[in-house]
Amino acid sequence: AALLPRAARGLTDGLYCGRRVCYEVLGVSRQASKAEIARAYRQLARQYHPDRYRAEPAGRGAQAAHEKFLLIATAYETLKDEETRKDYDYMLDHPEEYYRHYYHYYSRRLAPKVDVRIVILVTVCAISVFQFFSWWSSYNEAINYLATVPKYRIQATEIARQQGLLNKTKEKGKNRRPKDEIREEEEEIIKDIIKNKIDIKGGYQKPKIYDILLFQILLAPFYLCKYIVWYCWWIYCFTIKGQEYGVEEKLYIIRRYMKMSQSQFDSLEDHQKETFLERKLWIRENYEVYKVEQEEELKKKMAMDPRWKRYRRWMKNEGPGRLTFIDD
Repeated sequence: AALLPRAARGLTDGLYCGRRVCYEVLGVSRQASKAEIARAYRQLARQYHPDRYRAEPAGRGAQAAHEKFLLIATAYETLKDEETRKDYDYMLDHPEEYYRHYYHYYSRRLAPKVDVRIVILVTVCAISVFQFFSWWSSYNEAINYLATVPKYRIQATEIARQQGLLNKTKEKGKNRRPKDEIREEEEEIIKDIIKNKIDIKGGYQKPKIYDILLFQILLAPFYLCKYIVWYCWWIYCFTIKGQEYGVEEKLYIIRRYMKMSQSQFDSLEDHQKETFLERKLWIRENYEVYKVEQEEELKKKMAMDPRWKRYRRWMKNEGPGRLTFIDD
């Protein structure tokens, strides 16, 4: 096949092989296959490799060979990749589209070498791991704190005695252990009782692996389908058939009116929820009256004590949390 001319109209310094045609640099035609391009590159690379001129580092021949080798390598890098070669061929055929050539050239050169999907996956995994261990840290801090509160410590100690757990730590005779070791073991027993018997809700509840970001993303399609099914059921039962709301449905509507998350609403005391139901707050008009009452009451408290402002911000962001012993 005939070779391309030494220069082509529209070639620009700084793009690909500069003013030289990459095909002409390798001595191949535009119809050359990948194998032909690779073979031509290997032959020229052996001929102009800097190692052949190492004996004369200051000579003109060495400098020229070095520049020629760089040009050959650039031509090969341009033509060996299908997408880059396609862009280069387009530039040869459409030299007038100056800015388009610049955009495609630098967008490929500056594009990240790592797959963006891998970066996103690693980032999500890192956030999820940090999130999970952060929740565990908060949960353990809550347990350590509750172990110092007399009310819960006394109850946990009583339960441990009833189960005979504390008696096992106090061995006599040859098996007798140091007091510090016994005290540490008793402390761990009390903490285990608190973990198993106290229901912690709100910001310090026991973390669940399904709540971390990674699982939330993976389960998003499932949650979406579940919500669509639930919404269709709601429309069918309460809009089309006109059924009366049950307790769960009433509490759901009240929670939506209050703009609270499920965990925040669960942290409320049972008597508060009973008050909501007694006042029929699932009815919009009743809730508006209740809302005005709460705002007025809060204004009075804030006027008397400025700390209520911080408390209100905390209630909105974190929720009060609730600690209760679980009845067996």
